[in-house]
Amino acid sequence: MDRKLRVGILGATGMVGQRFISLLEDHPWFEVVTVAASPRSAGKTYEEAAGDRWKMKKSIPEGVKKLVILDVNEVEKVASTVDFVFSAVDMTKDEIRAIEEAYARTETPVVSNNSAHRWTPDVPMVVPEINAEHFEVIEAQRKRLGTTRGFIAVKPNCSIQSYTPCLAAWKEFGPKEVVATTYQAISGAGKTFKEWPEMTENIIPYIGGEEEKSEQEPLRVLGHVENGEIVKAELPRITCQCIRVPVLDGHTAAVFINFEKKPSKEELIRKLVSYKGFPQEAGLPGAPKQFIQYLEEDNRPQVSLDVDYENGMGISIGRLREDTLFDYKFVGLSHNTVRGAAGGAVLCAEALTKKGYISAK
Repeated sequence: MDRKLRVGILGATGMVGQRFISLLEDHPWFEVVTVAASPRSAGKTYEEAAGDRWKMKKSIPEGVKKLVILDVNEVEKVASTVDFVFSAVDMTKDEIRAIEEAYARTETPVVSNNSAHRWTPDVPMVVPEINAEHFEVIEAQRKRLGTTRGFIAVKPNCSIQSYTPCLAAWKEFGPKEVVATTYQAISGAGKTFKEWPEMTENIIPYIGGEEEKSEQEPLRVLGHVENGEIVKAELPRITCQCIRVPVLDGHTAAVFINFEKKPSKEELIRKLVSYKGFPQEAGLPGAPKQFIQYLEEDNRPQVSLDVDYENGMGISIGRLREDTLFDYKFVGLSHNTVRGAAGGAVLCAEALTKKGYISAK
C-alpha cells in the first residue's frame, strides 16, 4: 500500500486499548493517529491520561505519548481523522451498539473487541484462521446501515480461543459433545494483581456471562453464511465452567470431547499442527507462522512457558489422551489479551484490509 492506514483507538486508555497501542507500534500497515476515550480524559495527552495506569511491559510508544485524547462521543470529529477504528470502549452494551453503529455510519469501519455486536446477525464474528469467509456478510450489513465502506466486525470472546481452534481443525471427525473448564487470567477482567490483591493465592469460581459466551460463541464461529446472516452450527453441544485463577495473562482450558467418527490420537495431532487458514495463506503481518502447536510433555502447556508462543498469537495444546467417559481429553492455552483480544482484532483488521473491506478514505 502507498501509505499506512490511519487508525483510531476508541477506549484507548483501558487495558485492551493499551494493548492495541502496544501491538500497533511499528506495524507495517497501520499507524495510530487518533486516541479517543471518555470525556474525563479528553484534552489530555495520552501520556498524561494513561501514564500512571499504563499496564503493558513495554513503555508507551513515543509516537502516541503526545497525542491529545479526543472525546469518543464526538463521533464525526474522531472519524474525520482516521481510515478505520478499533473499539475497546467501556460502556453498557446498548451504548456500545449505538456508538459503534454511529462510527460505521460515518463510513468508518469498526473492528471491535467488545461483545455488544457478537450476535448481531449481519456482523461477522471472526477468528481469521477459522471463518474469514464470514466477512461476506458485511455487504448485507452495509445495505442495512446505508453505507458504502462503513461496517462493524468483531472478534469472539477470549475464553474460547484455547479450544475452538481444535474444533475447527477436527471438523472432519464431527465433534459432537464438548465439556470445557476454562481457567482465566485476571487481565481478562482488565486488572493486575496490584489492583486486585484478593486474587493473590485465590480462585473465584464465577465470571459473569463467561459460561454462556464460552458455550455459544464457538457455534457462531463454526457456523455458515446464509441470506446475509451468520447461522450458528448445531454441533458440537458445549457445556462450560469458567474460573478466575491467580494468573496475569493466559487462559487455560481443560476439555473433554466426543466425536461422530472416532479418530486416532495421531490423526488428531496431525490435524492440529498442520491447520492453517487465511492469515497464513495470505502472509498477514500479524499471523502466527504455525497457528497451533502440540506439546508432547506431560506438564505442558504451561502459562509461564507457553503463553507467548508466536508472540501470543498461537495456540498451545497438550495432554491429548483417551478418556474413560469421552473419546478424548486435552488441555489448551491461549494469550487472552493478545490472541484473545487486541491481537485477534488486529489480525481481523489485516484480513479485512487484504480482502479489500478496509482501505484509505
